[in-house]
Amino acid sequence: MSARPVSLSDKIAAHTANFQFEDLPSSIVRSVKHVLLDAVGVMLGASGLSREVQPFLEYARNAGEGPSTILGTGLSAPPATAALVNGAMAHALDYEDAFDPAPGHPNASLVPALIALAQSAGPVDGRRFLAALAVGGDLSCRLAIALDRQMEEGNWYPPPITAGFGATAGASSLIGLDPVDVRDALSLALCQITMPGEIKYSPRSSIRAIREGFPAQAAVQSVLLAQAGVAGFERPLEGKGGFYSLYALGAFDEHRLLDRLGERFWQDELTFKPWPSCRGTHPFIEAALEWRRGGGHPDDIASVKLLIDPVQQMLVEPLARKAAPQLAINAKFSIPFCTALALIRGSVSLEDFEPDNIRDPGILELAGLCHYEIAPRDDWQRGAGGALIVTQRNGESREIAVGKALGAPSRPMSEADLRAKFIACCGKSAACLGHGDAERLADAILGIETAMNAGAIFE
Repeated sequence: MSARPVSLSDKIAAHTANFQFEDLPSSIVRSVKHVLLDAVGVMLGASGLSREVQPFLEYARNAGEGPSTILGTGLSAPPATAALVNGAMAHALDYEDAFDPAPGHPNASLVPALIALAQSAGPVDGRRFLAALAVGGDLSCRLAIALDRQMEEGNWYPPPITAGFGATAGASSLIGLDPVDVRDALSLALCQITMPGEIKYSPRSSIRAIREGFPAQAAVQSVLLAQAGVAGFERPLEGKGGFYSLYALGAFDEHRLLDRLGERFWQDELTFKPWPSCRGTHPFIEAALEWRRGGGHPDDIASVKLLIDPVQQMLVEPLARKAAPQLAINAKFSIPFCTALALIRGSVSLEDFEPDNIRDPGILELAGLCHYEIAPRDDWQRGAGGALIVTQRNGESREIAVGKALGAPSRPMSEADLRAKFIACCGKSAACLGHGDAERLADAILGIETAMNAGAIFE
């Protein structure tokens, strides 16, 4: 009997199972260490700042202790529970890294899953941890850029979905699954990971804030069940009812998915956020801050016109609701609110999204003066460019355009900037991590390749 032809899923599974730290370019080693530093800092910050994660912390307390740490809290839990809670914290502040070419957050569920497994299935050395982080984050990006039909057309919300499959691949790599088991884990992920477009439309829902907890948990469950022997599908990615069929009606480009797999890593195209809000708001925050630096005063503003692209439409509609968000996460997903915040205060910080601040009458009044036009330009990065036209009461107006917002690979945050962001987030953790402890944790993360037990860094 002839052997079954090697499928796309087989190729991804073999790459995931066989990849080693020694195969990583030095530039990507540096990039994934920055990913880890940024992700851990953001989760620590959320442990103390995010009200949306409190039900998850209570859930963890009731679930009982385990080998895996819930960052910033002193709690421990079984690995799947820890991944769920840390994953909820990973996006709660909307401050984690982003992938602008196919808007998403490839590491928000991956890092929580890896930490949970490194502490429960360990010891895992730092080199193996970094290899798993590289493999998983890269696959999340590849799954997204290979799409020939946007998942939103089917009323799906793609970032947690593509990230979840990347998290499953990374988790498979970390615990050493063989190619067949990796394919089984991806199959089990297909049975669990989803996110409906309805996440964009309900003003009272906090699911948008804590969404990454679910794929992080699913990734851990999938790899542990595959390791235990649950058989999956032969073609979970490209099959008749597989990932691309389900989410894109089969419309994808296999060449883009596999192009230079194991040689070219998409982590070198990540954006690290200078402001704690949706990436699509950043060009408008940057433009508003420039307007303030140019001598503008918010009391003189008569109106604000926002020039956006179609990706950013969800950040301005419905306009009345976006101008008066009820929850912190909704404020972070509002171009009118974030623009008004930057114009009023001349800065945007973590504290600006606390409940009292999102009800600030001055910010809400100015947000109500915002209107928009969908008018994309060729020199804008999709979802990360835009323009602001501020008209003053005396009739004068000024346009400020930002083609690619600060934090993009071509306009990166430095390692010193990332470290300062990390220290600031640590100071907001539930455990109130002191400056010295935060510095030592940053050193340990940035030197993780020498660690014999990577999981111990996060205890």
